[in-house]
Amino acid sequence: MKIVSLVPSITEALFDLGLTEQEIVGRTKFCIHPADRVKNVSVIGGTKNINIDKIKALQPDLILANKEENVKEQVEALMDDFKVIVTNVENIEDNYYLLKNLGKLFHKEDKAQLFNLKIYEVLNQPAPDSRLKAAYLIWKNPYMTVGSDTFIHKILAEIGFENLFKDLKRYPEITTEDLAGADVIMLSSEPFPFKEKHIEELKAVYPDIKIMIVDGEAFSWYGTHIAKCGDYFNDLIQEVNAEIVK
Repeated sequence: MKIVSLVPSITEALFDLGLTEQEIVGRTKFCIHPADRVKNVSVIGGTKNINIDKIKALQPDLILANKEENVKEQVEALMDDFKVIVTNVENIEDNYYLLKNLGKLFHKEDKAQLFNLKIYEVLNQPAPDSRLKAAYLIWKNPYMTVGSDTFIHKILAEIGFENLFKDLKRYPEITTEDLAGADVIMLSSEPFPFKEKHIEELKAVYPDIKIMIVDGEAFSWYGTHIAKCGDYFNDLIQEVNAEIVK
């Protein structure tokens, strides 16, 4: 079977489940894991700007897309000529069934179950000593955060944080003043590439709030990626505990 994946985290999951470059024939430029394997797979554009002609040239048997990450009109255009499965992962239960279904589809049920068990283990480690309010920023100019109907919100909750903006939806714009109630401000490494200088900018306004860069992949990449983030989440929680919780 020849597969084109339009979703970075699904591309990673396919390789983790044991598929090869002979089966995964197309990917987006944002499909970067595993690096030693994806380099051998044809790039068919970005997640939002798919090159349909390149995909047609590959003649895939199956295309894997995602409701949020891909453009509806582009995916529908592909449906005219190819079998397309559109995924939708909004929470941990959705992620469980994503892996279960991929495992069934590609006859990798045992590996899929092992990853699901590992994810359960990762998300059930010791949480912060008290439930801290976290502001998770994904963009700058304007600042944008995450609401309660996002996968990032679910990961924050799973590892023991309360989303400061839990009463909002999707990816709302906020102002610096809106961050005042946070115990910790998390600046994601993606999609906006927050750096140390951005910490300093916010520190000038909120010198007493813990502000840190966090790994955007750990919080937003569903599929198998969470299974690899146990040490990262543990270290993050320990850092927060050491500096905030008394």
